[in-house]
Amino acid sequence: MGLLGDKITIHGGQPLIGRIELKGAKNLVTKAMVAALLGESPSILRDVPDISDVRVVSSLLEIHGVKITNGTEEGELVLDPSAVESAHFAEIDAHAGSSRIPILFCGPLLHRLGEAFIPDLGGCRIGDRPIDYHLEVLRNFGAVVEKQPSGIRMSAPNGLKGTKVELPYPSVGATEQVLLTAVRAEGITELKGAAIEPEIMDLINILQKMGAIISVDTDRVIRIEGVERLEGYTHRALFDRNEAASWASAALATNGDVFVGGARQQEMTTFLNVFRKVGGAFDIEDDGIRFYHPGGELKPVVIETDVHPGFMTDWQQPLVVALTRAKGVSIVHETVYEQRFGFVDALVEMGATIQIHKECLGGQPCRFGQRNFNHSAVISGPSKLHGADIVVPDLRGGFSHLIAALSAEGTSTVSNVGIISRGYENFIQKLEQLGADFVLES
Repeated sequence: MGLLGDKITIHGGQPLIGRIELKGAKNLVTKAMVAALLGESPSILRDVPDISDVRVVSSLLEIHGVKITNGTEEGELVLDPSAVESAHFAEIDAHAGSSRIPILFCGPLLHRLGEAFIPDLGGCRIGDRPIDYHLEVLRNFGAVVEKQPSGIRMSAPNGLKGTKVELPYPSVGATEQVLLTAVRAEGITELKGAAIEPEIMDLINILQKMGAIISVDTDRVIRIEGVERLEGYTHRALFDRNEAASWASAALATNGDVFVGGARQQEMTTFLNVFRKVGGAFDIEDDGIRFYHPGGELKPVVIETDVHPGFMTDWQQPLVVALTRAKGVSIVHETVYEQRFGFVDALVEMGATIQIHKECLGGQPCRFGQRNFNHSAVISGPSKLHGADIVVPDLRGGFSHLIAALSAEGTSTVSNVGIISRGYENFIQKLEQLGADFVLES
């Protein structure tokens, strides 16, 4: 599916029933692919989903000389960085705006080539997500950063050296930047205020397999001892817990019963607690988790998104659709991204009662509280959703719109659904497997 123009017509009101299988997490596999640049030998990454973000990163790696081939099993990639070289500006610029991953190429390319060029960055428009953290981090390591109209050019005339970094917020992207840069920097790097999401820990596992020396303390401090050489890795990626939560929410909103193969309890604990409080049910099996609506009324909840081990921001959008069916008032306080409630306009058009507020509701004051951002949602229910014409705004919001259309009475037309393919592998086939009633137009 392309990223623009795709349209799906959904006849709602049918419960989703059946089994789907997960592959690796979007938020891990693309970073693991970048890590392969650091190795002196080929890497093997397994359970790679066929999503557009993976294709973008594959193209960026290939234009830098990385040879990528399919392995012996489905979803296995072999990444050979032995012929890495500088890419032509025009080839890199062709990917400008298609992904935010290119910023993470900087550290590895500075180690391998002594220079890096990063085009304008894209990604979902859910908040500012500035790259200032990344650039400041790279300067701390000794990189010379030059901003140009078409992007950012960097060099490391004296090599990269270990440093001390303290993040004002546990940014996942900035933590990944430090890890990918520090592992081959000369000396010791200390990172305070680090993100410790499961995908970060899995990236650390990969880097340790390559020969890195990394320790993680309980107070969000990560220490990296730089090494001169790293080898390739062989690794099976962590499952996509965001996709698992999305299908769980779809099961709940449609009165369905969905077994999510590959999902694991440990990384889903916080979501499972909230899912149960709302009135959903789940069964933990060795090969996945069954999510289902057990009958009866759904209950309102108060949720505050947070960095791990808190309730993930990517979980709230799909769950909000299910909360429109809960009897009473639910509150969702978004503390990670300041503009993540744009998707609710379509839900209101479909009959939901949702009010958005600038105040910090339902939890502790957060960094957005005095900055005039609409970052709290009050959902009153139960509401009966009806069909509507919807345009997908971003990845998670787009999947939430699919859920709304699936649970609504009548027919909905959801446009721009190609964006969903950025993070959900074969979601059209999965909808078919679960018995959804729809027609896809391209």
